[in-house]
Amino acid sequence: MSQSAVSRIWRAFGLKPHLTETFKLSPDPFFVEKVRDIVGLYINPPDSALVLCVDEKSQIQALDRTQPVLPLRPGLPERRSHDYVRAGTTNLCAALDVASGHVIADMTERHRAVEFRRFLNLISRSVPEELDVHLVVDNVSTHKTPEIHRWLLRHPRFHLHFTPTYSSWMNLVERWFAELTNKWLRRGTHRSTKELELAIADWIARWNEEPKPFVWHKSADEILDTLASYCTRISDSRH
Repeated sequence: MSQSAVSRIWRAFGLKPHLTETFKLSPDPFFVEKVRDIVGLYINPPDSALVLCVDEKSQIQALDRTQPVLPLRPGLPERRSHDYVRAGTTNLCAALDVASGHVIADMTERHRAVEFRRFLNLISRSVPEELDVHLVVDNVSTHKTPEIHRWLLRHPRFHLHFTPTYSSWMNLVERWFAELTNKWLRRGTHRSTKELELAIADWIARWNEEPKPFVWHKSADEILDTLASYCTRISDSRH
């Protein structure tokens, strides 16, 4: 077949052989229940309550280029050296208000249950006492220690909702982390962790001046139908 014939076939059927995507199906035995629970919080949140998506962005590196960055010029893109110097790491805890897009954040040297408990205390101080607090969190072990269980017993207005295993895409704060990475961290240079933390704090402060919520559109049934079609295609595959 000629190259033009192959190109016409690809265009006619929307085929793009040069692109690939990845996926991971969750083995969580309570996957359906957790999907319905979290989507319900997003689409129909409870009255007199705040829904927060919580997670940690760990090991954020303070990186500086080995040579000065050459700025954008007419006809030339910004240019930077391919190598860099590491200057330490920090960990960012963030809670995204699903309704308003406002973010509560804290930065820590380490990523343990004690730091998560401290962040829960920060959330408790930041949210009016008359409101219940529903937290969407992932299944990392620091969220499930006896220390955290005791804290939750002392703060009955807090309710944890765990995303299914391998389903971090259901936590909307991950979308906010992507904004932070793509619009600020990826192109930044930081000579120390203190400089990195100040830069992150500045970006968060400006975000909270005009917060933008991420609106969840798909229902639980739509998500489950899509995943069911994936499962059918996998079971029919000979590979």
